[in-house]
Amino acid sequence: MDPDAKTDKKRKSHRWGRWAEVFGAGLLIAKGHRILARRYKSPVGEIDLIAQRYRTVLFVEVKARASISDAAQSVLPHQRARIVRAAEHWMAHNPQPDGTDYRFDVILIGRAFSIRHLKDAFQVEPVVRQ
Repeated sequence: MDPDAKTDKKRKSHRWGRWAEVFGAGLLIAKGHRILARRYKSPVGEIDLIAQRYRTVLFVEVKARASISDAAQSVLPHQRARIVRAAEHWMAHNPQPDGTDYRFDVILIGRAFSIRHLKDAFQVEPVVRQ
């Protein structure tokens, strides 16, 4: 494959992902959430969106693919673990009042401008120490 074509494909993919994050943030705002952070980067991972509505903080992964089902299949276990570690980092640096709930959501976006918001898409696996 031509190196320029590969770079162009990567650039288009990056733009599509950025647009999907903006679209996902707009969806959350329309649902009454306040965006606390976009593309939150920590030493242990990145979270696309962090939002809050009332006493619930959402850590949101946005996935854009050709179809909703392709997007759903692309949220892999190692990515969920990375999101959880980044969320723990955010919580350590942004203490919330007692009684705050935390949730991991996924927003799936297909090329046909289809969108699905999966609330509580995955749970944090408890760490078992020996």
